[in-house]
Amino acid sequence: MSKDWNARTKMVHSGSRRSQYGEVSESIFLTQGFVYDTAEAAEARFIETGEDEFIYARYGNPTVRMFEDRIAAIEGAEDAFATASGMAAVNGALMSVLKAGDHVVSARALFGSCLYILEEILARFGVEITFVDGADIEQWRAAIRPDTAVVFLESVSNPTLEVVDLKSVSEIAHENDALVVVDNVFATPVFSRALELGADVVVYSTTKHIDGQGRCLGGVVLGREEFIRGPLEAYMKHTGGSMSPFNAWVMLKGLETLDLRVRAQAASAQAIAEALEGHDKLKRVLFPFLASHPHQAIAKAQFEKGGTVLSIDLKGGQEAAFTFLNALEICIISNNLGDAKSIVTHPATTTHQRLPEDQKELLGITPGLVRISVGIEDTQDLLNDILQALDAV
Repeated sequence: MSKDWNARTKMVHSGSRRSQYGEVSESIFLTQGFVYDTAEAAEARFIETGEDEFIYARYGNPTVRMFEDRIAAIEGAEDAFATASGMAAVNGALMSVLKAGDHVVSARALFGSCLYILEEILARFGVEITFVDGADIEQWRAAIRPDTAVVFLESVSNPTLEVVDLKSVSEIAHENDALVVVDNVFATPVFSRALELGADVVVYSTTKHIDGQGRCLGGVVLGREEFIRGPLEAYMKHTGGSMSPFNAWVMLKGLETLDLRVRAQAASAQAIAEALEGHDKLKRVLFPFLASHPHQAIAKAQFEKGGTVLSIDLKGGQEAAFTFLNALEICIISNNLGDAKSIVTHPATTTHQRLPEDQKELLGITPGLVRISVGIEDTQDLLNDILQALDAV
């Protein structure tokens, strides 16, 4: 039985469905709708959809369902709903349960689009938002109230790699009957223990490590069946944020090699972070498993490995950062992460460009900060590339 398999086996086999042709690779069902044998059968399906029965691709699809079942098995969740992008997943997880007058407590260190949903969209519709320093458990304790509906956070923040004590935050939230929603991208499904630590809902951008090869957008929301097939499914199917069958097929193929890729990336990231620490061109190296990281103990308690991303802060500010970026030969400049190719990003001028300067300063997004998403290239080649680029500064 699949529940007895280890994670790597689940990544290859869980949720598989084969047609009458007995194909090895999962089939792509590129169809918008489905045919019923009779009018009575159509009526019955609209009343109650049975196992492996589908109505319309916006509601569900066999290929998409295979991906949902597989990622749920890996995460240890009761169910999952696949979405068109990571931000569709974040938006759906929040919008499906919130209404005017509700209160949300969120970590301040968030990806820019997540901040937009909270500060612009939800606030516009009458949801009260309180931001806290995610690393300060006392701020969470002070902010979460009996009327708090949702607590939202990134388990590891982007791009400064702060680690939130998820277990403690979840305990405080649940004392007040609040739903804990966690964006778990940096932790990856390979090293995640979010549900075990108390999260109610876990969100991934599958664009990142799950595809992990720069091909398709996607997202997924995981949690209890009553939430996934209740308010979330209703919201997603009526607002149109579901994943396409082709993208679901790509994600299925990505899951087959996810464990192998992410473990190799994490090992390289650890080695590179250790080698760069103390470099005379750098103010600091940020990586959760470094002894110098302020949240190392929490990170080691929550994750098996330190992840695939590190950040470095160059002493010369933006000019030094740009010189470094332009001197790299293997690492490519882009704004994605979790890819097989190593990717470098200057958050202050790209992903977090629209944040006010005082907010960037508060979050530690300095002009010299560079985020490095480590790929699957040879570790020594990557380190040599980074060191020669630092020499150019």
